[in-house]
Amino acid sequence: MSKEANFFIYLIENYAEYKGITAGDVVKLLDEKNLTEFVYSMYEMYHIERLENAYEDIDSLIETGAPAW
Repeated sequence: MSKEANFFIYLIENYAEYKGITAGDVVKLLDEKNLTEFVYSMYEMYHIERLENAYEDIDSLIETGAPAW
């Protein structure tokens, strides 16, 4: 498995815990909003920052459909 895939799984599992939902629910929500590939592609940014920054970005993406930056 690639480092990007490993990190994506790690991120989704931790984000799900942070939100109090299942990882499957997170993926379903991202899929419904066509954001899964975008979040996956953000490996280079997300893996060097605090996870909470990624959580905030994902929250914004889900709410608005656009990156917070």
